[in-house]
Amino acid sequence: MSVDTVAVEDSAGSANSADSAGSAASGGVAAGAVAAGAVPNSRMAALYERDLACQGLGITLEKVSTGRASMRMTVAPAMVNGHGIAHGGYLFLLADAAFSYACNSYGPVTVAQAAQVTFLAPAAVGDELVAEAVERTRSGRTGIYDVTVRNAAEKVIAEFRGQSVMLAGQPHTA
Repeated sequence: MSVDTVAVEDSAGSANSADSAGSAASGGVAAGAVAAGAVPNSRMAALYERDLACQGLGITLEKVSTGRASMRMTVAPAMVNGHGIAHGGYLFLLADAAFSYACNSYGPVTVAQAAQVTFLAPAAVGDELVAEAVERTRSGRTGIYDVTVRNAAEKVIAEFRGQSVMLAGQPHTA
């Protein structure tokens, strides 16, 4: 799966879409204009280009701004469990991916140190799901992020909370 553009948002929340200069055949993502306070599109595009797990499952990066990210996935037949509903592992992966892009939006390499998910409603084959990650707090090298997974009808499917830790770079200032 390839993404031709990644929207970046400035601190006021207005979206700026990247130009489609990336190679769709190579899974490339175009670099575009970056507004004040927005995450450099080329850095997030490069991170996505190396994210073979998301690409292989058709998970796309929709938007990213400082401390926030949105990703999208359609539930495929191979993603359902024996009950005919989306396997929780795929829902966790979608939420975890959005969490990853949100906490890496500052620049230094940041990974999960803990995460939990609460499944609230089932998702079915063909459901288009969106995971929206929002930073709650950062202190030193750690952060807390909440991710809500919704279907196209805006019904909440799952809530995820991730705790991040920065591996390299300067610690966050309080």
